[in-house]
Amino acid sequence: MLVEATAVSFRAQLNLIYAARGVRGFGDGFAVIILPAYLSAIGFTPVEIGLVATAALLGSSLLTLVIGFVAPRHDLRTMLMLGAALAVATGIVFPQVEHLALVLLVAFVGTINPQVGDSGVLVPLEHAMLARGVAAAERTRAFARYSLTGALATAAGALAAATPDVLVAAGFERIVSFKAMFYAYAALGVVGTLIYRQLPHAQAEDRHASTPLGPSRFTVYKLAALFSLDSFAGGLLVQSLLALWLFERFDLSLASASLFFFWSGVFTAFSYPVAARLSKHIGLINTMVFTHIPASLFLIAAAFATNLYVALALLLVRAALSQMDVPARSSYVMAVVTPAERTAAASVTAVPRSLASSLGPAFAGFLLATPFSGLPLIMCGALKIVYDLALLYSFRHVKPPEEQKD
Repeated sequence: MLVEATAVSFRAQLNLIYAARGVRGFGDGFAVIILPAYLSAIGFTPVEIGLVATAALLGSSLLTLVIGFVAPRHDLRTMLMLGAALAVATGIVFPQVEHLALVLLVAFVGTINPQVGDSGVLVPLEHAMLARGVAAAERTRAFARYSLTGALATAAGALAAATPDVLVAAGFERIVSFKAMFYAYAALGVVGTLIYRQLPHAQAEDRHASTPLGPSRFTVYKLAALFSLDSFAGGLLVQSLLALWLFERFDLSLASASLFFFWSGVFTAFSYPVAARLSKHIGLINTMVFTHIPASLFLIAAAFATNLYVALALLLVRAALSQMDVPARSSYVMAVVTPAERTAAASVTAVPRSLASSLGPAFAGFLLATPFSGLPLIMCGALKIVYDLALLYSFRHVKPPEEQKD
């Protein structure tokens, strides 16, 4: 009876984590599109927008690093609530400032992220909570559901990015309409805080460990180095900059962009359960590599498209493939470390990714200003292919428990 009650309790915890991921994803879904549009509306150049994206990613990286080393010794529920409270503060403060220096400061300290997906200060905490008590055979499926929930919510949030156009048509000023979206982002942070509050108190599996990383240190550092290459490439085309590229290259409207990113999110969302099934047949590493490379090729092709619809079609196919590595990667990291190392491993692999990706947007801002604005797409795709081949070479023989033969 006790086992049954524990199982029910754990299922409830999973549902709460999924719900929180959905709320956060909805906010990220519109914020990532609103951010470049709002900054352009108040007079920022592509280069300045790239700097803001870099500041946001850099600040998120440093905070994630702190979280990863502090969380194993503290209550995960409390840490999650503090992260959600920071999102509330970000949404309230961001529309109050317009000077570049102040915007950079808020972007650095706050939670608004120029890229969507499993990134940000709350991710390693949610991953650690999610991995607790999940059987090895079910772990990838659990992460796929987590990512699916986030992606569908992000897609819905992308549709909400058209709200400023609706408000303008109703008679509101455009800048006021943009600022209202940031307040909506803060309100979602409040909802997230209330959801996290319902979780039970949860300490790390070994809160008295002398170091957050122990026997798996070398494996984690090697993965972190490879993930950083992938993320530097991704930083050249974070979603805010992809939206900016579509705005400037094809004069895409905000409403059309929100519709495109909605379908992009839907395609991405339904790739996650496919990735979970695929990984059972070909393994986690192969799933990560052999879905990623075709996605990069479609991205490179989109850079040369001269027709809007061709470019959007190529980007949609890329969206259906490019994120299939996310649940596989999260599951793999949790599988190849000991339970006591999971929070630190999630953070240590996430932080170099965020730091590396933070270098990309500022550089991409300059590339977008060149005569051939598709350069960030080409560089992003090429570097990601290099990463995939390096990952396959380095970890093809390092199997998670469920793939090891007796």
